[in-house]
Amino acid sequence: MRQESGRSLIEIIGIMAIGAIMTASAVSLYNMIRGNQTRRIAAAEMQQIVRDTRMLMEMRGDYTGISVDYLIKAGALKSDAAPLGGAWSVTAEEGGKKFAINLTALSAGECDYFITAAPAWAAQIRVNGMPADSTTSNCFSSRTNEISFIAE
Repeated sequence: MRQESGRSLIEIIGIMAIGAIMTASAVSLYNMIRGNQTRRIAAAEMQQIVRDTRMLMEMRGDYTGISVDYLIKAGALKSDAAPLGGAWSVTAEEGGKKFAINLTALSAGECDYFITAAPAWAAQIRVNGMPADSTTSNCFSSRTNEISFIAE
């Protein structure tokens, strides 16, 4: 009688299943890290926008007439690309005493991130039209969230 050596089909399938699980875990971890990095970059970009806007509008004494186009023409922004999400805008608030950076088409994860990691420069945050509260999430599960960061 000859003795056979090698692996059985069941053993090979088991090894492939372990490899698939490890690959799926690595891809998931990569996506999570990439998403967090994108959010941090967006937060840093918005902080720079706030600094540039304050510096640009300081001499006027108010923020009336502010918009993304105005900031581009004045040299405070390089392009109209949104820091995160879909469309975005910059608008005056409370009669020009404050201004808002408005981001739209955010995912639930992006929305939750900005509620929990509120930027220090933001005097107030509104989520889907409601004031942000750390105890209650006003974020929608779909990619339709809108966040307004109010700066003074």
